[in-house]
Amino acid sequence: MKHFVVMGVSSCGKSTIARALTERLAVSGQNATMIEADDLHGAANIDKMKRGEALTDKDRYPWLLRVGQAIKASNATAVVSCSALRRDYRQCLIDQTEARIGFIHLHADRDVILKRMADRQGHFMPLSLLQSQLQTLEPLAADEFGITVDISQSIDAVVNDALVFVQKVAIEESFSIKPTHS
Repeated sequence: MKHFVVMGVSSCGKSTIARALTERLAVSGQNATMIEADDLHGAANIDKMKRGEALTDKDRYPWLLRVGQAIKASNATAVVSCSALRRDYRQCLIDQTEARIGFIHLHADRDVILKRMADRQGHFMPLSLLQSQLQTLEPLAADEFGITVDISQSIDAVVNDALVFVQKVAIEESFSIKPTHS
């Protein structure tokens, strides 16, 4: 089974795109579920971010393990909203799930993200942590399984770009040639 992580810095639209992508997959008959990784943060992590303190690897790894376990426990294709900022965080998710994960990196320049953060209401992540997230971010490498999508376009266009990637993965999987044994 394939799973997908919609990744990027805070306010890039991970939850919105993951939710819309999950809905589009369901409409097309796919058994898909959304996992909101923010819901799996411990209270200490949320309190720390509310205070404007960046999370450390020590803070992130238990959370990433919970995210990976949630993906692995899913009986459907999981579409996960998760920052997955660094390659080793993405590898942690892959290791936990023991499955192939496609990463959909939502990207825009700093000013676009900053405006979105300023317009966002009721989220625990303060504007002051954006720079830390941008410094931590390691864009997908050429050998990682995923795509980068420009979020300065409309939500529908972003979802469409993500859906093309998901469909490509589904086609590749359905046409894979399985070895025969004689």
